[in-house]
Amino acid sequence: MAKVKGEIVINTERCKGCQLCVPVCQQHTIAMSENVNSKGYKYASVINDDCNGCINCALICPDGVITVYRVKTKDMAAA
Repeated sequence: MAKVKGEIVINTERCKGCQLCVPVCQQHTIAMSENVNSKGYKYASVINDDCNGCINCALICPDGVITVYRVKTKDMAAA
């Protein structure tokens, strides 16, 4: 059985810090950075690699700054 591994890419310069993506992340992969972008906004950032590729964060982002990549991986327990 294949598992899905996700990876999130956030365009930090376009992020306005609305924080909508943080509570919808089931894996707690996204948090707000303490740093600010060139516009002065704290931006969303990836804090771990537990992403499962659910795309909730990308769907809720009003500015479309989050891209989610999904890759099927082998289930190591079945091997």
